Amino acid sequence: MNNIIIKEITSDSNEKYRAFFTEGLINDETSFRISPADERNASFPTADRPDNFTLGAYAKNNLAGVVSFMREGANREKLRHKGLLFRMYVSPAYRRLHIGRHLVSEVIQRAKVLSGMEQINLTVIAANEPAKNLYTQIGFTVFSVEKNAIKYKGQYFDEEQMVLFLQGKNQAK
Repeated sequence: MNNIIIKEITSDSNEKYRAFFTEGLINDETSFRISPADERNASFPTADRPDNFTLGAYAKNNLAGVVSFMREGANREKLRHKGLLFRMYVSPAYRRLHIGRHLVSEVIQRAKVLSGMEQINLTVIAANEPAKNLYTQIGFTVFSVEKNAIKYKGQYFDEEQMVLFLQGKNQAK
């Protein structure tokens, strides 16, 4: 990962973030549960807090990949032990450089220091083998499959829900 820097992207960079992420929604439309039209008027995905953040991977000052994380149950005591990894995207020009692995690893490291955080969940399109392989190699496991979870342009897509336990008896090795 030479010359790749991972840093937080804040809401004041929403336009640049949105342009990059929308490019991903267009180029890899079957890898996401949202469409470019959904993104058009969406707000920034996170709230610039330690338990609710977006990270960017930069190569020579060019945004190469992004991922977001948020604590579930911000207002619900019973769900605060879980976090959600979402909006993961690496530009095709930067794939196979382990950028996705480094982005996810940084999310995990940040989540581990959050008080009471025990697990990270994510949802992945079942046919997205590269993403599933990455998550599995890091230690995520499938706990549910939803058939026909998405219908886009007349085609159905299944989704898999995955989890990584950070502590306790289910902790990943």
